[in-house]
Amino acid sequence: MKFRTEIEPFTLGTDIDYRSRLLALGSCFAEHIAARLSRARFRIEANPTGILFNPASIVRTLERLWHAEPVRREELHRSREGVWFHYDFHGSLSRTEADEALDAMNEAVRRGAEALHGADTLLLTFGTAWVYDHEGRPVANCHRQPAAEFHRRRMTVEEIVAPFARLLEGELAAKRLIVSVSPVRHAGDGLVENSLSKATLRLAAAALEERFAERVRYFPAYEMLVDDLRDYRFYAEDLVHPSPQAVEYVWEHFTQAALSERARRLLPEVERIVRASEHRMQHPRSEACRAFCRQQLTAIEALPEVDFTAERAYFSRFLK
Repeated sequence: MKFRTEIEPFTLGTDIDYRSRLLALGSCFAEHIAARLSRARFRIEANPTGILFNPASIVRTLERLWHAEPVRREELHRSREGVWFHYDFHGSLSRTEADEALDAMNEAVRRGAEALHGADTLLLTFGTAWVYDHEGRPVANCHRQPAAEFHRRRMTVEEIVAPFARLLEGELAAKRLIVSVSPVRHAGDGLVENSLSKATLRLAAAALEERFAERVRYFPAYEMLVDDLRDYRFYAEDLVHPSPQAVEYVWEHFTQAALSERARRLLPEVERIVRASEHRMQHPRSEACRAFCRQQLTAIEALPEVDFTAERAYFSRFLK
């Protein structure tokens, strides 16, 4: 007997390996997968300017990063609490001093621009088609400003596809894209409105994949939660975010679909070394500790394509 309609194994043909350079932009679900890739020591930068929920903000961020467009003082706004913020940046980059906010945001732009220009593959996750316009332009974050200052609307499929198509034909002509729709349910928009939003995003992703078949691939994270797992036990307590078990399930599918065969073979060994670096040395001056560290350094040297900079420094510290 079958009790689930499962996603069958598939491949995206992207063959991401340890020499790949990756940039992830989008909703918090993008950060889940990016965090897994980072822990597996792939070379990836994730959301340097903060979480991006809607496609318009992803486009705006890509444009800023591609041109390394600095944030100017006149772009900042000041909240009633005296905090300087930017509607294209996450609140974690806001500061009580304008110059400090500019420094933090421009450092994020610098880091993101470097990652974008060096990346061969972009991981983009669309979270919602609902946007909040401020002075006629969608914002990435409302920063808890009065609702009367914003106009809420739902983007159309063409409104999403057109700017991405322009980027893919121009600035991103040499990049591969893996596009997904976040399975996180935006219940605050209303369940009916959330369904409309996800359907819009899915149609936009399909249109991009069909138009740029050689460089754009769709990864069905949304379908894995909604059609495969489809049970509240695979959601967190808030009933909208995936549970750790669900994220692990999607990660397993991602590794099979997107990574090269060698990268998949290396994953257990990389995880073993990373876990070893998290091990607390009870007797750091003992010969047993030194032998353990030498063993880890030998394992690291056997995997030259993996960036173990932090782990190498950690283990070497105990041999001085």
